[in-house]
Amino acid sequence: MTPEELTERVRGICLAFPESEERVSHGSPAFFVKKQFVMLWPQGHHDRAEPHLWAAAGAGVQDEVVASEPERFFVPPYVGGRGWIGMRLDGGIDWAEVAEVCEDAYRHIAPQRLVRELDR
Repeated sequence: MTPEELTERVRGICLAFPESEERVSHGSPAFFVKKQFVMLWPQGHHDRAEPHLWAAAGAGVQDEVVASEPERFFVPPYVGGRGWIGMRLDGGIDWAEVAEVCEDAYRHIAPQRLVRELDR
């Protein structure tokens, strides 16, 4: 999958959430609902050559997913200290899982009124 195709897929997921928007942050697509909830690195970033995303996550999620699937999930730089997770987007991508990670990130960051709107 090309970086452009990958970006379009993640964009479609993230922009489907109420009042979400895309902005470029550090040269890559990032998705916001007032505050940032997902950062996409379609061509890799830092010491990671593979495409991946960073996503906000609730308390304990980072430890759980990194311990259970360290080949797919990792602690990202900068935002990892706030509990965010990194997810590889190479190989066989499970798009339902990507959508779930993005939705969980949105729910973690979005105001409650928007979470209620999403649940309708």
